[in-house]
Amino acid sequence: MPDVETTGEEIQIVVFSLGNEKFGARADQIQEVTRMVDITRMPKAPSFIEGAINLRGKVIAVVDLVKQLDLPESERGEEARIIVVSVDNNIVGMIVDSASEVLRIPVANIDPTPAFIESRVDTTYIEGIGKLEDRLFILLDLNKVLSPKEVKSVEQAAGS
Repeated sequence: MPDVETTGEEIQIVVFSLGNEKFGARADQIQEVTRMVDITRMPKAPSFIEGAINLRGKVIAVVDLVKQLDLPESERGEEARIIVVSVDNNIVGMIVDSASEVLRIPVANIDPTPAFIESRVDTTYIEGIGKLEDRLFILLDLNKVLSPKEVKSVEQAAGS
C-alpha cells in the first residue's frame, strides 16, 4: 500500500505536462484551462512570450512555459492547452503540452525542493515535489514563474 496520508490538510493540484515531465500547480492559482487558439505574434517580444490571444474580448499575453523554464522543446500536439492565471494583477496565458487532471493531495505529501537542486537552479518558483502513490511531479508557484521585469514585458505585450 502506498504511503499516503489520508488525514490532514489537502490541496487541489492541476497536473500538466511540459515535454516528458509532469508538473502541478495549485488549482486556486488557475482561472481556467482552455484549448489552444491562434496566437498573434508580437514584434520584438522576449522569446518566452509566444504572443497574444483574444480571450472573451480581452487581449492577454501568452507565455510558453517550456521556454520560460528552459526545458527541451518538443512538438506541440492537439493536447496542448493554455492555462490562464493572474500574475501581479495581469491575466496571463501559459502554454503547456497537456493538462491532464485535477488531484487532491495531502500537504504532507509535498516535499521541499532537494538542496542539491536549490544550490544549482533558480527555484523561487518551485513550491516542492508532490508525491501521490507511485507518481512524482514538480509543484510550481505560477505567480513566481515570471520575474517582475518579465511581468512588465507581459504587460507591454498585452497592451496593458
